[in-house]
Amino acid sequence: MSSEIIKVPDIGGSEGVEIIEISVQAGDTIEAEDTMIVLESDKASMDIPAPKAGKVKKVLVSEGDKVSEGDDILELEAESDGDADENDGESDESDDDKSSVKDSRDAEHLEEEAEADESEVEEDSKPKKSSGKSGKRTVEVRVPDIGGSENVEIIEIAVSEGDDISEEDALITLESDKASMDVPSPYSGKLVSLELKEGDTVSEGDLIGTMEIAGEGDEDADEDTSDDDGADGADHEEDADATEESDDAEDDDSEGGRQELRVPDIGGSDNVEIIEVSISEGDEINEEDALITLESDKASMDIPSPFKGKVVEVSVKEGDTVSEGDLIGYIEVAGSKSKSPAKKSSGDKSDSKKKSDDSAKKSSDSKGKSSSSKKESGKQDASDDQAKKDQGEYGGEPGPEARRKQGEGSSGSSVHAGPAVRLMARELGVELSEVKASGPKGRVLKEDVDAFVKQVMSDRKKGGGASAQPSSQAQGGAGIPPIPAVDFSQFGEIEEKPMGRLMKAGATNLHRSWLNVPHVTQFDEADITELEAFRKAMKDEAAQQGAKLTPLPFMIKAAAHALAKFPQFNVSLHPDGDKLIQKKYFNIGVAVDTPNGLMVPVIRNVDQKGIVELAREVIDLAGRAQEGKLKRDEMQGGCFTISSLGSIGGTAFTPIVNAPEVAILGVSKSQMKPVWNGSEFKPRLMCPLSLSYDHRAVNGADAARFTAYLASILTDIRRLTM
Repeated sequence: MSSEIIKVPDIGGSEGVEIIEISVQAGDTIEAEDTMIVLESDKASMDIPAPKAGKVKKVLVSEGDKVSEGDDILELEAESDGDADENDGESDESDDDKSSVKDSRDAEHLEEEAEADESEVEEDSKPKKSSGKSGKRTVEVRVPDIGGSENVEIIEIAVSEGDDISEEDALITLESDKASMDVPSPYSGKLVSLELKEGDTVSEGDLIGTMEIAGEGDEDADEDTSDDDGADGADHEEDADATEESDDAEDDDSEGGRQELRVPDIGGSDNVEIIEVSISEGDEINEEDALITLESDKASMDIPSPFKGKVVEVSVKEGDTVSEGDLIGYIEVAGSKSKSPAKKSSGDKSDSKKKSDDSAKKSSDSKGKSSSSKKESGKQDASDDQAKKDQGEYGGEPGPEARRKQGEGSSGSSVHAGPAVRLMARELGVELSEVKASGPKGRVLKEDVDAFVKQVMSDRKKGGGASAQPSSQAQGGAGIPPIPAVDFSQFGEIEEKPMGRLMKAGATNLHRSWLNVPHVTQFDEADITELEAFRKAMKDEAAQQGAKLTPLPFMIKAAAHALAKFPQFNVSLHPDGDKLIQKKYFNIGVAVDTPNGLMVPVIRNVDQKGIVELAREVIDLAGRAQEGKLKRDEMQGGCFTISSLGSIGGTAFTPIVNAPEVAILGVSKSQMKPVWNGSEFKPRLMCPLSLSYDHRAVNGADAARFTAYLASILTDIRRLTM
């Protein structure tokens, strides 16, 4: 027995993933592939299996801990590898027992050879295959741990009764509100019965069906055979029949020649910086060796090599920014010879080599079955590896050009996607055949649609992109038609002027608000005849206190009163879209026109200040805005915004909500109008009000009440004292 520390394997570059369940404890005896811990990221939960069998000596983590690749999980006292076949002192009977366990999987195929070689087994004291057949047994197959989800819908049945399936082949595909997942077979064998159908809902532990599998001896033989293949395969040569089958299988599993290395799926991030290049031209690298290290605003991640071979070209450098599908470099991939140590042997025909060849044949047979089944399922490429590469099975992802070619001539109906994803695609105007799938078996997930829309919008912002083509140019990102480029110089003299930093920032903010907020504008008028008379009467007195008394301070104070009366206007939508954030303070922004662009300084705690104090603060903030001397924190934290064009003109306008606020008040130029008082028309000074609001947070009736209440305060400013 030897002890070793079992660590967290590759978990897709995720960092700080929470442990939600520990499935073992000190003293437990576990088998290879038994679950040790269960992790849950923001996308899915995953089991971490034991890499080998043994006894747990100590668990080094607790539920709730956060782990990353390479962190310690537990200390395992591993079972010995069974070196008895190399010890001369052991009896023939012991050797025969171990050989029976080791090679019983192929007893049916190699029974005659084993009987013929029995005398050689005894003479050489080497384990040989037993001539006895293993029994069969029927087992139940149930839904494994699916991250605590209940009543998850089955969207696909991947098998039928009577099918011969291999371990890890998909049985069913489930789709929850977060992701879709394949449920793999825990055994190799024949499916006897299937208890489910598409559309059923299942939970952990529900019965999927029953399988007829090999007896216990066969299972042990699988493990021993795989061990011997790895340890002794390089020293032995196959017989004629086994050589042909093994060559075919190995050819299917390896591909020589020059291959592209591209950036795989990196979670939808774009223009991620390369902080380290781990390879150079001429380097010999293994599969899963790090090529480059990326760093986004959330985490850093290594990009592993999907191939083993020699790096012939590196196309990126530190400091470059890359996105999914970008070229990293080229690699000369080792062909099948490099993956077949048995072919490099000297050709010795000894019995010990023949024994290893038999085990190599088993591996080849299983690989051949897997390859042939993939070919029969509709693969039309010249080789297995090319199909795998096209489908992204090596970790490399096709670029936008390749994805577009794959999408040509296909419709969304032939794409592997669930109903929820198809509905989402229809709502966004996305053609599913153009979306790169990241789900199991090429399934398109909601995250894939999100990433596609984001990529298209990013390409439009850059002025095109690799995936741009006439049809998509006309449509634009997410169904928004782009404005065509026009050469204005053909019509006369022009001059290009750069947009200032402030103007560009304002344009971005306004565009974002307009696209995200469903705007509605409510119009009303306020009779400010008495307010204007009072303002003029108090003008000199306010000047003595250092304030210029304009109508705006009255508007600000009245807006604060209205927000207190109607708190549904003093909110912001939570980013998750499920909650409203109610604000208990009253900070009001004032739009100021400056030479550099629009600025919105914020007056804080308006409810605690008087009219004269507000007037002084408005003049101070507006003056510093004109000079470009406002601090960043003086333009943050607003609850409501007022945009007053009363000193310029106009009868009404529709202001854009300053998100994440949910409302903005537009004030236009006041005019004298004849107003009916019930007995006669009287001239009154009427001020137009335009209230734009976010219809997700505010309904129309409340908006009408808000403007009516605001107008009543401005009509009779004595209400401000109540």
